[in-house]
Amino acid sequence: MTESNPAPYRGRIAPSPTGYLHLGHAFTFRTAHERARGGVLVLRIEDLDASRCRPEFRAAIAGDLRWFGIDWQEGPDVGGPYAPYVQSRRDHLYLPVWRRLRDLGLIYPCACSRRDVLSALSAPHGEEQPEGDEPVYPGTCRPRLAEARAIENPAGVNWRFRVPDGEEIHFRDGRGGEFRAVAGRDFGDFLVWRKDNIPSYQLAVVADDAAMAITEVVRGEDLLQSTFRQILLYRALGFAEPFWYHCPLVRDAEGKRLAKRHESLSLRALKKSGADPGQLQREFSTP
Repeated sequence: MTESNPAPYRGRIAPSPTGYLHLGHAFTFRTAHERARGGVLVLRIEDLDASRCRPEFRAAIAGDLRWFGIDWQEGPDVGGPYAPYVQSRRDHLYLPVWRRLRDLGLIYPCACSRRDVLSALSAPHGEEQPEGDEPVYPGTCRPRLAEARAIENPAGVNWRFRVPDGEEIHFRDGRGGEFRAVAGRDFGDFLVWRKDNIPSYQLAVVADDAAMAITEVVRGEDLLQSTFRQILLYRALGFAEPFWYHCPLVRDAEGKRLAKRHESLSLRALKKSGADPGQLQREFSTP
């Protein structure tokens, strides 16, 4: 994909059914919807974290988003050429990616506690560092890189991607301009596979976006740090990197980013209260 001869636009919205969607999700997804005009918008359900995902949250996604004025051309409810559009049904795609990274000598088994990171299975969501980003891994298990190629199955141990220490990773964001980070300083070796045999958020998102031919990723600015990690995965796997567009976060009256704990601002609650989506779009705005 080049700017002079761009591929047909393909964007995506990728909610996780771990709670009802709120206005923060809605405004980010509306941006994705607007940027996909004239192209294709994909709805993908990111439900790998079975312990947190619930059927009622998944069932509410399509109706709540359409109530807010968002629709899509491919997804679980409408089908499409890249089905299935539910991550828990795409596990056949992830293991070959793990094997490829293993064969390239870029990942290693890690015996460190899961407490070393905030989360690897779903997108990082917190309040600080920044917006819940995981701490820089100290490299304790890096010496195990040499033994990785002899391991046939990733289950039973965490796996980390070895970042190129000192290398500056950069990308141009469609909204925020140029962003830069130094591997090993601003972010460290990150999880690509969990010991309970589930791919991490970073690996699954890259594998799915590449397989679905996504040309631009629109998401919240809380995932800026994840973009640097995913760029390394795109590069290592030889996948075409998409363009990036990170939206500002919607915050409450105290300045805190909206989260699924803000039940009164969930699309489901607002819809039940008789709120007008158009009025909400005028009253609530991102900074």
